[in-house]
Amino acid sequence: MLSNVLLRRVEWGDCDPAGIVFNSNFFRWFDHGTTMLYEAAGWPKHLLLKTFGATGAALVDTRASFRIPCSWGDDIAITSTVTEVRNSSFDVRHVLTRDGKVCVEGSEIRVWSVHNPETGLIKSAPIPEVLVARFRAG
Repeated sequence: MLSNVLLRRVEWGDCDPAGIVFNSNFFRWFDHGTTMLYEAAGWPKHLLLKTFGATGAALVDTRASFRIPCSWGDDIAITSTVTEVRNSSFDVRHVLTRDGKVCVEGSEIRVWSVHNPETGLIKSAPIPEVLVARFRAG
């Protein structure tokens, strides 16, 4: 399955008053990791949405397990991996490490979404086969 690694340094603005990463920032980084998976699949997000007329991949479930705190100045790696692909949804696992040690593990379930022309709302739709193939090929 497709995987991508993001490297980043924790910045002062990522941290709470105690000097550790504020927990919501991990979810922001995970979301970015998913966006970079599209790019790793050969489909930068803006091109993916335009080409397939999608609104995106709606986040319907997310979780995280916090093991080791991260602090200002830490160099971290976030590995995002597609772990399962279904007709209109897919799962992503995120593992954040520092110096080879797992600090945070997260997961997401995303649903491929398009505009419903009758209601103007978004609805689920089958994931384009070309994207499914890239997710599965790695």
